Amino acid sequence: MTGHVLVLNQDYSALTVCSVQRAVILMHLQKVHLVEAVPDQYIRSPNLRYPSPSIVRLKQYASVPYKRVMLSRKNIIKRDRSTCQYCGSRDDLTIDHVLPKSRGGRDTWENLVTACVSCNNAKGDRTPEEVGMELDRDPFRPSYVMFIRDFVGSVDDTWKPYLFLS
Repeated sequence: MTGHVLVLNQDYSALTVCSVQRAVILMHLQKVHLVEAVPDQYIRSPNLRYPSPSIVRLKQYASVPYKRVMLSRKNIIKRDRSTCQYCGSRDDLTIDHVLPKSRGGRDTWENLVTACVSCNNAKGDRTPEEVGMELDRDPFRPSYVMFIRDFVGSVDDTWKPYLFLS
């Protein structure tokens, strides 16, 4: 029972990703409908057999306030795909303020990027333009759906319509 299951709200909007075990428990408790199953795979007990879920939908609508991705070191590195935004290195990663804190730079999605130690030290207390460094891509606030997609690595083709990827 390894793998991930996409959990949809009653209106088919993506809510979260859970384990297969959790999804089967929700199916057994009749809290979700099975939307998509993994072909020819079943979860068996001595007297029950469930199709292995890929996508489930809640039976009752869950009111969820606007979902925002928390600003954290881990999430910035995840957004930047674990690469230095200046040189592309994947070693010794840190977080860099594009506009340094000493010049009024804030801790926001739009001002923080992943940088390797050597690029961060070379940039120092200056802006990338002042040092002649270029960002691989501009920092941005990621969407919740983007993080659901990136959480599981490769996305099953059946999930794509629900994550607006098709």
